[in-house]
Amino acid sequence: MPLDTQMVGQQTEQFEHQVDARWLMAYAAGLDDCNAVYMDTSEHRVMGHPVFPVCLEWPVILASRQLKGSEKVTPEEAARGVHAAHDLHIRRPIVADETYSTEATVTGLEQIKPGAAQTVRLDTFDSQGELVCQTWQLSISRGVPVEGEPREVEKAPAWPDFSGAEACDENWQIPVREGAANVYTETARIFNPIHSDKAFALAAGLPDIILHGTATLALGISQLVNRYLDGDPTRVRRLGGRFSAMVLMPTTLTLEVKARTDTGISFQIVNPDGTVAFSQGFLIYS
Repeated sequence: MPLDTQMVGQQTEQFEHQVDARWLMAYAAGLDDCNAVYMDTSEHRVMGHPVFPVCLEWPVILASRQLKGSEKVTPEEAARGVHAAHDLHIRRPIVADETYSTEATVTGLEQIKPGAAQTVRLDTFDSQGELVCQTWQLSISRGVPVEGEPREVEKAPAWPDFSGAEACDENWQIPVREGAANVYTETARIFNPIHSDKAFALAAGLPDIILHGTATLALGISQLVNRYLDGDPTRVRRLGGRFSAMVLMPTTLTLEVKARTDTGISFQIVNPDGTVAFSQGFLIYS
């Protein structure tokens, strides 16, 4: 059954989270990233990993699937939805002992060859009502039709252009242990059984449990921050790219840095068999 373009422009309710040091530390530790800014409560107010906002966004992503215009989609069809692309803009880091509220707005829906392509804007605010970060997320519901003409109420920002940047050929290995997806499920509080339940993953047509796309992204961002930004995540302004292939565990991924400028890095993350798990990656920093 189809997704209806009448859902474009609709917004979810706000979901509130009390973020404490325990959650932020667990998320970083689950990525094997023990950077002191994420872990050391004796020196400063603990801050979140640059990809941590995905944890706050998960409940509103689920809520956006209940908006008017989605009621005809069956549970089986909903399970075909994949996170296709991510563009996170960071105004200030997530910090411990703060209350955050996140909401989702459907900004576009169109039919493409694989299925229904939906763009959602995710806005996270602090306790003072100030915008902290904003994500533009593309999801594709494979094999699901769209009812109505393509609609777009707000155009997503263009991705950074590295066409004139200095080429770079630096590679870094990222070991991913067995059970990493189960750990990420708990530390991120992102519960999707294809990442933690083998029977469910097999029933969904997957070869096994697969790693969350945002975990793959976060592992890459950890490497970039620690190797190129002197371990200072406060310099990160924007990050994103496209989720291109599944990651099975255990494995060793390769982070390939393709180009660099004074304010940005272009990269991709590759599986051992050469398939690109995360493509068109970018990190923008100050």
